Amino acid sequence: MTTLAPVAPVPEAAPAAPPRPGRRRLWRGFVFASAALYFLVPLAASFWFTIYNETTGVSFAPYVELWTAEGFLPSLLLSLGLAAATIVLVLLLTLPAMIAVRLAVPGLRPVMEVICTLPLVVPPITFVAGVSRSLQVGGEVLAPTPFWATLNAVQNQDFPLVLVFVYVMLVLPFVYRSLDAGLRTMDVRTLVEAARNLGASWPHVMFRVIVPNLRSALASAAFLTLALVLGEYTVASILGYQPFAVWIVTISGSKGQLSVAVSVLSLLLTWLLLLTVSGVSRKKGQ
Repeated sequence: MTTLAPVAPVPEAAPAAPPRPGRRRLWRGFVFASAALYFLVPLAASFWFTIYNETTGVSFAPYVELWTAEGFLPSLLLSLGLAAATIVLVLLLTLPAMIAVRLAVPGLRPVMEVICTLPLVVPPITFVAGVSRSLQVGGEVLAPTPFWATLNAVQNQDFPLVLVFVYVMLVLPFVYRSLDAGLRTMDVRTLVEAARNLGASWPHVMFRVIVPNLRSALASAAFLTLALVLGEYTVASILGYQPFAVWIVTISGSKGQLSVAVSVLSLLLTWLLLLTVSGVSRKKGQ
C-alpha cells in the first residue's frame, strides 16, 4: 500500500498591521488644515474687504454703521421671529406624528419618510411659483367670503405667516432626519408604556419623558431651521417680503462693504450656534 505524505499546514496570513498613531494624527491634521483653509480664507478675505479702503485705509466704520443702517434691525427681528414660529410649528407637526407612527402603525414609517422628504425634489422656484399662484387665485375665489380677511392676514407685511408655512415645508426633510436619528437611539415604546403604567398622562409622557431624551435631536432640528430661515432668499423675494437675507441683497448694490459685513457677522453667528449645539450634544452624550 502506498502511504500519502503528510500535507504541510498552510501558514496563516499575518494580520495587517494597524496604522501608526503618528500617521493617523498627521492625516487628521492635514484634513483639518485643508478644511480650515477652505472656510477661513474666504472669510478672512471678506473681513479684509469690509475694513480696508484705498482712500481711508483700515477702518471698522461698516461694523459701526451696521447697527444704525436703515432696515437692519427690523429685517433681522423679522427673520428671527419667522424662525421661532417655524421651529415651533414644524416640531408640533412632526414630533407627535413620528411618535404616533412608531407606537401605533410602524408599517407607515417608510410612507412618512417619503412624504417628509418630498420637498427635497421640488425646486424652491417651482414651489414658490405655485404658492404665489395659489394666493392670487385664492384671493379671487375667497373675496366674497369671510375667509378673504384670513387670507390677507397671513400675508401681513409686518409678520407674513405665509412665509412660516413655506419654511415649514422647506425645512421638513431636515427636521425629520434629525428627529428620526434621535428616536432611533431610544426605545420609545418601552418608555411610553412604563410611564403610562405609572399613571402619567400623555402630555406628561411627551414633555417629561420623550422630550428630555431628544434634546440633542431637537437642538439640531432647531439649528437647521434657524439657519435655513436666516439664509433663505428666493421665496421671500418673489413673494415681496424683506427679511434679513433679502435686505442684505437689497443694500449690496449701494453699500457693498456694509452688506459683506452683515454676511460675515451672520456667518459667525451661525457657526457659534453650531458649536453651541455640538457642545451641548457632547455633554448630554457623556
